Amino acid sequence: MTCATCTALLVATSGVPAPAFAADTTPAALAARVPAPTPTSGAALVVTPTGLVQMPDGRLLAPEFARIVNRGELVVAVLGVDQPPFFEEHNGQLVGLDIDLAKELAQKLNVKVRFNRDAMTFDGVVSLLAKGQADLAVSKLSRTLPRTEIISFSEPYLRLNRALLLNRVKFAQLAHGRPVPEVIRSYDGTLGVVAKSSYAEYALSNFPHAKLMSYPTWDAVLKALNDGDITAAFRDEFEVKRVLKSDPTASLRLRVVTLKDLEDTLAVAVNITEPALLAFVNQFLADRAKRLDVAAVLQAPSY
Repeated sequence: MTCATCTALLVATSGVPAPAFAADTTPAALAARVPAPTPTSGAALVVTPTGLVQMPDGRLLAPEFARIVNRGELVVAVLGVDQPPFFEEHNGQLVGLDIDLAKELAQKLNVKVRFNRDAMTFDGVVSLLAKGQADLAVSKLSRTLPRTEIISFSEPYLRLNRALLLNRVKFAQLAHGRPVPEVIRSYDGTLGVVAKSSYAEYALSNFPHAKLMSYPTWDAVLKALNDGDITAAFRDEFEVKRVLKSDPTASLRLRVVTLKDLEDTLAVAVNITEPALLAFVNQFLADRAKRLDVAAVLQAPSY
């Protein structure tokens, strides 16, 4: 750890003014921009030669944990648009599978949890974390290559297949009697995706010949599909299958195609400069008794 990093850490955890040589653009300084209350102790925290922080109670903690514990809360970025059953507002409370996971992580750290829902897109959630405005992101986030350039991902807590939802009439017109797998392999019809989502990225590589149509929300994609404006919609198998589960009559006009060779992995996101926190999250997920799969998610309550 550099002297500048150590100094930035002391500022983040103790409120002590930084000497002139501390640079605001160091990774630690960026990570420290998550708002924190004034510490109960005015004394500067000691940084050991190995980069650990000695807390007032004598504990040694990695810098990221020292910041969180000193603040007394874990700040978690969550998309501002409800995505049940992962997260949604119910009677003024945020509930869901991702919310339960975030609360369990905070409990393991012995701190409260606060949710930052300023982002209106999934990429916006990534940006919140990358800018240091949250400690973690638990927000139905798919692991993608572009995102790993600015944040780190944990091991997956849910693995889903990618899937297509087809307008039966429009797809039949496109197929001209050809088998479905043949049409899908070289798909060149209209394909609806949620703008600034992982599937907008996946579509470029999975269906390079498709006519890509971006919509602001999944509901808007489904409306375009039902109206016949697009032939297919592209998203994870949970969201696609949930359409038919919530409306059994939808199967008369829509068809699901699950792409078994294409996986979508959901994970917890961590600031790229915080390997100790990433290791903690990975160990937490490995030890967690509750394991998720698409069947469990489809059965989860939605308010």
